[in-house]
Amino acid sequence: MKKILDNPLGVKFALVLGLFILLQIPISMISGLISERSYRQDEVRNDIARSNAGEQRIIGPFIVVDYTQTRHIDGKAYPTERSAFVLPDAFELAADLDTFDKYRGIYQAHMYRAQTNIKGQFDLRQLEPLKQFDIDAVTLVVGIKDSRGLVRLDEMKLADTPISLTPGTRLNAIPQGFHSQLDINELDTDKPLSFDLNFLLMGMGKLQITPIGNTTTVELASSWPHPSFVGDYLPVSSTISEHGFDAQWSSNNFSTNIAQLFQNCLSNNDNCDKLEQRQMGVSLIDPVDHYLKSHRAVNYSILVITLVFASFFLLELFQARPIHPIQYGFVGLALALFYSLLISLSEHIGFNWAYGVSVMVSTVLLSLYVGGVLSNRNHGTLFGAGLLTLYGMLFGLLQAENYALLMGTLLCLAILGFVMMITRHVDWYSHTAKATTKEAQTIQETGAANR
Repeated sequence: MKKILDNPLGVKFALVLGLFILLQIPISMISGLISERSYRQDEVRNDIARSNAGEQRIIGPFIVVDYTQTRHIDGKAYPTERSAFVLPDAFELAADLDTFDKYRGIYQAHMYRAQTNIKGQFDLRQLEPLKQFDIDAVTLVVGIKDSRGLVRLDEMKLADTPISLTPGTRLNAIPQGFHSQLDINELDTDKPLSFDLNFLLMGMGKLQITPIGNTTTVELASSWPHPSFVGDYLPVSSTISEHGFDAQWSSNNFSTNIAQLFQNCLSNNDNCDKLEQRQMGVSLIDPVDHYLKSHRAVNYSILVITLVFASFFLLELFQARPIHPIQYGFVGLALALFYSLLISLSEHIGFNWAYGVSVMVSTVLLSLYVGGVLSNRNHGTLFGAGLLTLYGMLFGLLQAENYALLMGTLLCLAILGFVMMITRHVDWYSHTAKATTKEAQTIQETGAANR
């Protein structure tokens, strides 16, 4: 142990290791800054949703029948108000999502306008048993999660006849949407009742549809090239390209159990969790979220700093040229500021451009500094080329989402193996003596020059 402590190269290694640990403080601060900015972006998106429209969910149409059931006990009448619900026998929804962005400062939220068409039919034979009671109202209802997104109501037809609509649903469990009063005397229970509803719905990020029909077919399309299909059901078919996506869903009441879940929800407002889970839809995700990629880049900062410090240490080893710990510190701080520059630029020009600019600034700065420290311009140029290669490989890791961990691990193993191979025959004590002699000569030359 004493021999190691008396070894100047060992002491230098310990100092560099301590400096490396200290550099994790600014790296941690930068990582915290990225988290803070990402959290601020989420807050801004929530603010935009509060002032416009948030995530949307469509449930309906369905028919609500309010009736009074009277029981006679001991000659007295006891009326009870009840509600029955008729779900579509066939339900078909098609929506084309036109995406756009809303900005608040440097932050943005992905919005869409969904031109929606809902077709299908009701089996009105379910109304026959209710005719024995006093029917108070029959209402056609369409529930919307955030009715502020109803930009425009277009052609609305029931049995090929235009209908008038009223805001709201008059239901506690599904308060937002629109409804239309129906006259039960005009409804022919022997024939299916068709519906054709068209409206423009604006929302942010996500659109979900409740498969409310006995048979349900949903088709969503958009020019957005990065969909994430959400809900309990994946599309039965989908096409995704750089020009957008098209997806189709299909289900039936046997797979959704929607009738029972719907009845439980509207009969008991506290029992809607399972119904809310029965969704099919899409989320318009942003795969190039610069905050997420910056986080991932910071995760590789240990690898970058380790490799740069190792290259400096090897230069000392093979050239017997001492490099002061303060010079290590300056290089480490320059590497840390690379990430601060990356996140600040990416908020304005996008991640890829910000990464390229940050790499060039960091590489030029460190190349000039290393060339001056080593008094050799060629060494500075070689160092810059190596740093560019390292940053290039790091960028490849950031782009390869599915294989990032595997590629990063293999890269670390390859670099460690390379360093181990080129240093396997190094006599560390001999190089320590050379480095000490070289340092003494440098001090003597400097003293002679000063005299």
